[in-house]
Amino acid sequence: MGAKRTIPFLLLLAGLSAVSGFLMSNMSWIGRIGINLIHKEYKFLKVWWQGALAVYVALLVLFVVQYIIQKRTHFVVGKLLHVLCFAAAIGGLYFTFSDFSNDITHRMLRDVFHVGAYLFWVGWMLISIFFLAIRRAVITNSDSMEPTA
Repeated sequence: MGAKRTIPFLLLLAGLSAVSGFLMSNMSWIGRIGINLIHKEYKFLKVWWQGALAVYVALLVLFVVQYIIQKRTHFVVGKLLHVLCFAAAIGGLYFTFSDFSNDITHRMLRDVFHVGAYLFWVGWMLISIFFLAIRRAVITNSDSMEPTA
């Protein structure tokens, strides 16, 4: 895995995070009041770049974890773990959608906020797809560093 593919992908994640942060910062005024009065730990979501930075850092952590999985596990085990990460992201997207649909206070945040939250899960799915698409180089006997007779 080289920088040729990784850097554009990380830039894609940065753009996705910026859009996510912007959309989440455009919550309803009821959502803003709720954050100011009750859920003060989410104040960073009111400022687009702070929300975008939080999403990007979370996606970078997931990227690094999956990179370590890619490098330190057997090929088949690594692919299986990436598929499980993809499934976990789909599950997170489903439960976020369910929560936003069924919880009255979350419904009042506006659809724009919801889409911003969904983009985080889409980012994690893209990370899993990125690692599933990478082929590992097969080391042949001629590529090894051992001297031949």
